[in-house]
Amino acid sequence: MAVTSFQDLPLADTDREWDADAAEDRVRRWAKAEDGPNEKYRDAFVWYDAEKKEKFTAYKLQVADVIGGKLEVVPRGVMAAAAVMQGARGGVDLPDRDRDRVKSHLAKYYRKWGDKAPWERV
Repeated sequence: MAVTSFQDLPLADTDREWDADAAEDRVRRWAKAEDGPNEKYRDAFVWYDAEKKEKFTAYKLQVADVIGGKLEVVPRGVMAAAAVMQGARGGVDLPDRDRDRVKSHLAKYYRKWGDKAPWERV
């Protein structure tokens, strides 16, 4: 199990819509990962199962899309991932030991656009 390294990717506009399925398709094409995931593909996600990294289903919590030919983090994608981390849509099945690191990764992008992650708003 693995939390991806924080890439400090550029931010898309905060009002950009998030369509995870369409974004995943664009990332596959951009990363040339149609036949299987690779490191470029991995950069669009916050977490993956390192033991199954050759399977697309091993990747969870996508936050990036391809915009203008480059990978950018979409704030609404980060918000969707944060909501899932807090139990929305049934939550996400991750090892407990990875949860704090995933939240830290997501919180860095919240701070990048001048906000706090939901779990930091107390």
